Amino acid sequence: MSLAHTAAEYMLSDALLPDRRGSRLKGLRLELPLDKILKFVTVGFPLLLMSLAFAQEFSSGSPISCFSPGNFSVRQAAYVDSCCWDSLAHHKLDEAGQQKVKSLWPHKALPYSLLALAVAMYLPVLLWQYAAVPALSSDLLFIISELDKSYNRSIRLVQHMLKIRQKSSDPHVFWDELEKARKERYFEFPLLERYLACKQRSHSLVATYLLRNSLLLLFTSATYLYLGHFHLDVFFQEEFSCSIKTGLLHAETHVPDLITCRLTSLSVFQIVSLSSAIIYTILVPVIIYNITRLCRWDKRLLSIYEMLPAFDLLSRKMLGCPINDLNVILLFLRANISELISFSWLNVLCVLKDTTTQKHNIDTVVDFMTLLAGLEPSKPKHLAQQAYDEHP
Repeated sequence: MSLAHTAAEYMLSDALLPDRRGSRLKGLRLELPLDKILKFVTVGFPLLLMSLAFAQEFSSGSPISCFSPGNFSVRQAAYVDSCCWDSLAHHKLDEAGQQKVKSLWPHKALPYSLLALAVAMYLPVLLWQYAAVPALSSDLLFIISELDKSYNRSIRLVQHMLKIRQKSSDPHVFWDELEKARKERYFEFPLLERYLACKQRSHSLVATYLLRNSLLLLFTSATYLYLGHFHLDVFFQEEFSCSIKTGLLHAETHVPDLITCRLTSLSVFQIVSLSSAIIYTILVPVIIYNITRLCRWDKRLLSIYEMLPAFDLLSRKMLGCPINDLNVILLFLRANISELISFSWLNVLCVLKDTTTQKHNIDTVVDFMTLLAGLEPSKPKHLAQQAYDEHP
């Protein structure tokens, strides 16, 4: 065995990928980075504001302070605060002199409305977890495994070709067999390509993904309506007139008709309302971007894997409308690029392929590794000329 042949064997052995069959499931990312950020912000931010509202309520005591008459005892003043907080209604006279009652219940419902918002924003996450993640994890495990296996098969094929070439006494026979194998497409393993082509006709994953983001937009719009309709109406009202002449106190003449109260928690209410409106306004373009990126293919990832035999979705123009499961899978393959060991090797080979002087002879990783192993990717010119002279 020659030194060059031994060096080629070592090079091809090093190019083989290790088997990581057991540890792959733990490392899979089944949420895109942008979706993870959306989840933490849309769910975590209301919970943070809710804790702020509860902390203010527990630290400051009563969220309102009423100006009771001077002849009221401490217990009577505490009763006025409690009664006005329970009713939380502003009594005022309109232009006709009729008494109107304006409810200030958004102040009381603030922590619970934030909790309801957090629960609503978590529903799209649950939808994705239960409706899409099981099928997606299965698809990713199969595709990642097949991509790496296809790369390894190509390397082992070059190793086999090198051994045959070393044992072959007649180079014409070797090159004739090699050209026949390429012509008959023996080097191709079309299972993965056909599986991905089938995924173009499937729409369950993309429908779930679109529904997830559409629900986020719907709940965000509902949040705007809630803030605009209920919070804006009481946003600047710090004082209100409260009536405690109800029940047993209705006929008491020493009890005033209205007592002025002040909302001590108004600043927290305003901070929560403003910050919620700002944060969810910022998130709307992010959600829309999440939806619109399904309208284009990630062709860079596909172009790199075109180096594998029988993986020519791009060159055969097999890609149609991008709104299908295959596009979602490609997004998650990009997110799990660290699990694709073959990607870094193929990326390097693509760069080397673009810089080589024999571009027209290199189509797949088999051709390139054949060249690196010291074999011509096609029949040498002197052998082709010799065969032509013998059989003109």
